[in-house]
Amino acid sequence: MLPAPLQIGPYRIDTPLILAPMAGVTDKPFRMLCKRLGAGLCVSEMTTSEARLWHTSKSIHRMDHIDEPAPISVQIAGTDPRVLAEAARYNIDHGAQIIDINMGCPAKKVCNVWAGSALMQDEALVGRILSAVVSAVGAPVTLKIRTGWSRDNRNGLAIARIAEDCGIAALAVHGRTRADQYLGEAEYETIAAIKAAVGIPVLANGDVDSPERARFVLDYTKADAVMVGRAAQGRPWIFREIAYFLETGERLPSPTPTQVRDILTGHLEHLHAFYGEQSGVRIARKHLGWYAKDRPENAAFRAVVNRAESADEQIRLTRDYFDALSEPRQIRAA
Repeated sequence: MLPAPLQIGPYRIDTPLILAPMAGVTDKPFRMLCKRLGAGLCVSEMTTSEARLWHTSKSIHRMDHIDEPAPISVQIAGTDPRVLAEAARYNIDHGAQIIDINMGCPAKKVCNVWAGSALMQDEALVGRILSAVVSAVGAPVTLKIRTGWSRDNRNGLAIARIAEDCGIAALAVHGRTRADQYLGEAEYETIAAIKAAVGIPVLANGDVDSPERARFVLDYTKADAVMVGRAAQGRPWIFREIAYFLETGERLPSPTPTQVRDILTGHLEHLHAFYGEQSGVRIARKHLGWYAKDRPENAAFRAVVNRAESADEQIRLTRDYFDALSEPRQIRAA
């Protein structure tokens, strides 16, 4: 069965299957799609804590939460406690209901400015940041970390205890160190130790790419929820697949090409409307590649749809591709 509902502050999340924050991926159209397809909570891509950048086109889109289903979780990134506190207040004023602090991103450009998972090297600074943000807002504050900075310094447990002491409402843990990036398999021992040591909800993240893996991770770590990241790219229905498996022990049939077509064209239409035609068509290309990544025709499909310069053409080519997949005789004839 599904784990018990996840409680983050005043928000009850009945389906404890969470979309992980991913830069350039978990924008508003993708979050809304994943929620519709079974995710209980979707965390935004990280937003900057630098006030001078809040009015750029990128930030305006990242902070747009109009008509987004509650609860709305917004991730902030930075290194200065005072600046992060102000960023938290600003996002609450602009629609956020939960603030998530990024101490899990391993990207060099983030860590080089002492943000993301680089912060795990300085536990005193972690405490100051968490205390400042929690004190700045009346909304619940969550934290995303890794198991440590390196394999020789797995201090995720120490950070988790600091987080609980500072009033963090829930903690997501990616089962790799910063040094691991996304290489190798996730290790869940540290997540299990963290869950056993703290009283706040713990979300297990890392390599949750199938219903069976979700069941294993929940059983092994005793986590309160699983967080899905890269596996949702091109497969946003993974959340309802996991929920169905946890409830019944059986696999939900894979969506048909026609069902995928309808999901994808709806996603494209939302991207075009949200970003405008030119940017929407460009941003949609990576999603088109992810949707087709497990199909043998992927290379040919990408070559065709990447030529599309208009929203209408992109949607038409996408429809034609998936319609052909549902008509095998036409493919053989071609």
